[in-house]
Amino acid sequence: MALRPVMVNVKALDAAEVGRFWAQALDWSAYGAGETTYVGPAGGLVWPDPVVLGIDVVPVPEPKSASKNRVHLDLATTSAAHQDELIARLKTLGATPADVGQGDVPWTVLADPEGNEFCVLEPREIYRDTGPVAAVVVDCADPRAMARFWGEATDWTVHEVADDHASLRSAKGTGPYLEFLRTPDPKTVPDRLHLDLLPYPGDDKAAEVARLRTLGAADLDVGQGDVPWTCLTDPEGHEFCVLAH
Repeated sequence: MALRPVMVNVKALDAAEVGRFWAQALDWSAYGAGETTYVGPAGGLVWPDPVVLGIDVVPVPEPKSASKNRVHLDLATTSAAHQDELIARLKTLGATPADVGQGDVPWTVLADPEGNEFCVLEPREIYRDTGPVAAVVVDCADPRAMARFWGEATDWTVHEVADDHASLRSAKGTGPYLEFLRTPDPKTVPDRLHLDLLPYPGDDKAAEVARLRTLGAADLDVGQGDVPWTCLTDPEGHEFCVLAH
């Protein structure tokens, strides 16, 4: 048994507007799905997408706090010219420069229209085939422990594990990476972004949730009430959801 990451959940005051931003930023399409806005590759809605992680923008009444998000997206580029062009285009779409203490680095930190930080990376060979989203990056205290948990929780393959950094990717070798970076700042507020996982057809969702608990996941009550998905936290308190088919 294993779960597959299927999308990044983004909380927003204006889900439609933030969804439009990310659709234009990634050259994808925004699809209305009730109150939420799902962003995925152009050409018609396919869910779950077999390659990419979609972005599901969910309306919430609370604005983003002043704290830096502990989960963010890294965007891939193919050349220095592409990086410059993408940064300029993102600013015209409503992105703003963000200072998270990065200093003099070859990537650029921006924020979406509601302040969610993300990075536009310089060209890197490892991300040449990921698509527009290079990685979902998670700040944590112990990348090794996070790699163990998420490697057992999902069907993704652990690629690299070190004291300061760990990464996973789909066993198919497609789509973005899931990366864990050691950071000194503790988690103080709920994540504005989190991963949603889905069982494979025929697998039992309740059994998968029980398995996650044995790995170190904890139940989470965010006032969700009686819903078909289950809210949990990983061993460092990052929220995630297990969806139902």
